[in-house]
Amino acid sequence: MANLKEIKLKIGSVSNTQKTTKAMKLVSSAKLTRTRQLSDQAKSYAIKMNDVLSEIAHRVSSVQDEENINKAFLPCENPKTVDIVFVTADKGLCGGFNMASIKTVNNLKAEYEAKGVNVRLRVSGRKGNDYFSFQGVDLEQAVTDLSAAPDYDKACNFIESAVKDFNDGVTDKVILVYNGFLNMLTQEVKVRELLPVSLENVSINENETSMLDIEPDDDDEVLVELTGKYIDFNMYYSLIDSLAAEHSARMQAMEAATTNAREKVNALTIEYNKARQAAITTELIEIISGVESLK
Repeated sequence: MANLKEIKLKIGSVSNTQKTTKAMKLVSSAKLTRTRQLSDQAKSYAIKMNDVLSEIAHRVSSVQDEENINKAFLPCENPKTVDIVFVTADKGLCGGFNMASIKTVNNLKAEYEAKGVNVRLRVSGRKGNDYFSFQGVDLEQAVTDLSAAPDYDKACNFIESAVKDFNDGVTDKVILVYNGFLNMLTQEVKVRELLPVSLENVSINENETSMLDIEPDDDDEVLVELTGKYIDFNMYYSLIDSLAAEHSARMQAMEAATTNAREKVNALTIEYNKARQAAITTELIEIISGVESLK
């Protein structure tokens, strides 16, 4: 059995760890509250923008033949090159949050490569960058510090090269992967096909009057502008949603760590008390034995 001094040092060390993890949980809780407010606002805007873009694209595509339809809305069944844009955290200590996104990216990459498709990876987040660099996988693009502090202009700059390559015909698809916030206890990995934009689920009543009707001569210009805004804001929203999920995951991880530390302190305290009791008993036996030997 360890001596009393060693056990006391362990209790102090684990107690300090418990204080640290509890403080980190409180910090993540405060950050999550702020990030969720921003996420809720951004989500409402993103949903409305998606609705507007989908309706205009549907109306334009209904009067255009396949040869003249905007490339961003032309389905691609057999892509040759795919860009996977994914978001991870810049920091750790958030359980399996980062690995959930990385695992999904690996599965997508393997699935496309099995079909002979060239896959390029673009990552926002130090953890994703570190993982694939360690695995020896070349990254087409990698940025850090954006996941921890989402900024609209920086998000636009990050996704700009992927959009340019798609418009130039270098790639045929752009897929976005990130671990999003579902609720306080759950995160959900989301996979979205940014380009080409899918119109499969759009249902428009052709006889219904719409405030979104545009002049035929302006349709391409409006679509190009809206598509750019759609891509930019969805990239920005994914960063915010991912950050909220990160704080949620870190709260859970720190709560689990705090609980484990508390249990370890309790176990060490019991061990300390037993060792102290054994030491006292030994001393009493020695004293009694000494007294008896003097008789």
